[in-house]
Amino acid sequence: MRPEVAVKIFEAGKSAGADFVEIFEEETRSSSLGLKDRQIETATAGTEYGIGVRLLYGTEVLYGFTSDDSEEALVKLVRTLAFGRIAKTSGSSVPFEFAPEKRVCDYNPAAFKDPRILGQAIKQDFLFRADAAARAVSSKVAQVGVSVTDSCSAITLMNSEGLHLEMSRSRLRVNVNVTATDGSERLTTHEAPGALGGYELLAKYSPEALATECAERIVRMLDAGYIQGGQMPVVMGNGFGGVIFHEACGHPLETESVRRGASPFCGKIGEAIGQPCLTAIDDGTMDGMWGSLKYDDEGTPTQRTVLIENGILKTYMSDRVGASEVGIALTGSARRESYKYAPVSRMRNTYIAPGKDTLDSMIASVDLGLYAARMAGGSVNPATGEFNFAVDEGYVIRNGKICEPVRGATLIGKGHEIMPRISMVGTDFEQAAGVCGASSGHVPVTVGQPSIKVDQILVGGR
Repeated sequence: MRPEVAVKIFEAGKSAGADFVEIFEEETRSSSLGLKDRQIETATAGTEYGIGVRLLYGTEVLYGFTSDDSEEALVKLVRTLAFGRIAKTSGSSVPFEFAPEKRVCDYNPAAFKDPRILGQAIKQDFLFRADAAARAVSSKVAQVGVSVTDSCSAITLMNSEGLHLEMSRSRLRVNVNVTATDGSERLTTHEAPGALGGYELLAKYSPEALATECAERIVRMLDAGYIQGGQMPVVMGNGFGGVIFHEACGHPLETESVRRGASPFCGKIGEAIGQPCLTAIDDGTMDGMWGSLKYDDEGTPTQRTVLIENGILKTYMSDRVGASEVGIALTGSARRESYKYAPVSRMRNTYIAPGKDTLDSMIASVDLGLYAARMAGGSVNPATGEFNFAVDEGYVIRNGKICEPVRGATLIGKGHEIMPRISMVGTDFEQAAGVCGASSGHVPVTVGQPSIKVDQILVGGR
């Protein structure tokens, strides 16, 4: 967008009484290639373009978007948003000036293999190798689905405070789904790593390793029984186990929840909400990670935000509106799916930091309980922290040893009640890619943790 057009939009917003005007222009090209039943099933590619305009009246947000980039259409959008507002009267206008333009790239441009240039054919070898590896594990593998998806975005962000930011973003994610059957039942599991970058990432992920891990896991679970449900200690595995903290505790630590009074952590900064072994962080600066970005979607530099330190709540994740209402500093956590959404505070790479315990010592401390080696999906009420998550791979712990596999287990509880029960935190830290949905759409995030022990949690069985 030409700066002189942006100035006209700012003038229209200011003349309608807005305290702050922001323009978010985006062009995103995405593509996906998917295989199922040993043949290419889907091949999609497309480009989406649009401009979002946000007006702030104090902390009240008015937002609209359009794909028409003409000055007339954008000024009309502003006037439509501000319809009925009392216009400001002023004397002579003050000339508007942008700060020097900043250009940033979230991925490593030196290693970047551009999907927009190389095309989709480069993905095929990955898909067929994963399919063959999964089927080689067992005759019980009934179906394999593999996909590789990428997106490349060019974003221009301008606001009435003089910001002019040009951002380049690119992400790639692979997804391997394996279904196994014994003739009477079918179970499915998946692996879906992702990172910042382009087709150079295909060399980072081994299709054979991902597919074999999926196939071996689901065949084990196919032969498993069920756990006897009830309150019991649970040892949660590393990596994607962090999804429970993300959902049940992470969302209530966003100012979008706190400012509405819809969080169990309202007003608790400085208080102990967990044991001293618990430290939790949200970090947007981690090189190459799926949820990283150099600047957030309001143009604030991202940072490493310590949310909980040694059990003490230190701060929340904030955007411009949330920081103002809650009274904390900006953390560079404003995010949106696309130009169609106004930004709000969201997680980036959120994780429980490594501790000092070993997985073996956690297992040895349990007489009877559950080892949730890998978590699956679930649901949560951010206002209360109540969650219900499925265990993708589980084992009974008996007399301090990992015993028979069990399937169908669920973990049920409230995040703010579970955190004080985390008594052991491991050294085996890992992270996993995911997609988080909330009021500003679906955004890429990373979850993570080492293995942890929860002294007591409700486990659902069959």
